[in-house]
Amino acid sequence: MIKPSEFMHPEDAAAIRQLESIPGFPALCKQILALGYERWKYGLNMASTIRLSEEQLPELYRHLPPICEKLGIPIPEFYLQMNPMPNAYTSGDTRVFIVVTSGLVEIMDDDELDAVIAHECGHILCRHVVYNMVAQYVRLGLDYIGLIGKLAKPVQIALDYWSRKSELSCDRCGSIVTSPETVARVMARLAGGPKSLTSKLDMKLWAAQADKYDEIRNGNLWDKSLQIASVLNRTHPFSAVRVREILKWGDSAQYKNLMQNLNAQKSGKKCPKCGKTVDENWAFCMYCGEKL
Repeated sequence: MIKPSEFMHPEDAAAIRQLESIPGFPALCKQILALGYERWKYGLNMASTIRLSEEQLPELYRHLPPICEKLGIPIPEFYLQMNPMPNAYTSGDTRVFIVVTSGLVEIMDDDELDAVIAHECGHILCRHVVYNMVAQYVRLGLDYIGLIGKLAKPVQIALDYWSRKSELSCDRCGSIVTSPETVARVMARLAGGPKSLTSKLDMKLWAAQADKYDEIRNGNLWDKSLQIASVLNRTHPFSAVRVREILKWGDSAQYKNLMQNLNAQKSGKKCPKCGKTVDENWAFCMYCGEKL
């Protein structure tokens, strides 16, 4: 089983702490859930999308169970929305479900689709879904019904900031199931690039554009103000930033150690001396040094 602490992006963890420090925020979450937003959203989804299963479009449904098994989470309900726009999202708390659009399925190959589904499962594993529902409700105009009044806009800004950071954690989850390179390729596909072009992209050069963006964003006061304004209401980071972050994590010791441990667990091989699970490719046990 994978723990969120093993892959969560540090900016996501910091943003969650900031959210939870907002006075009254935990009470707000409870109020929103009590209003029945989750049941309303679930009902709309049930009526307007197609629930996938081993009997309903099994060739699409089959992507989900192995991913959930690898991540160690229960299998959520899985739906297909007939929508030409490529998209995927996760909702619910007591009844969690994942939705992918027909437009997404059409443009992704199997590995890319796995990366997207694993990304959505990452929201479940990291317990992002409740906060996502709160963010959606605030955007719908929660202040109009008098629950938070003038606090609505600051709370929305804080939630959107956290949402952008949460996507970085879930990109990491997608790379655990597939690879950082696959996740980067998904970013290009979601940006609207045809496979004839995205297959030829140099992802490292694209990622380097995020560094140039940072130079501008951290420049003079006016540049900073313009860039802050441009992202204030965005729920997702810019594509170049996501590509840079996932490729950088793919080269990190954290990612390599995590994947090594997962491969060891998958092999089922144990060290005859210490009994720890070891990778079948190891010549020596990394825990006790025993020759294997």
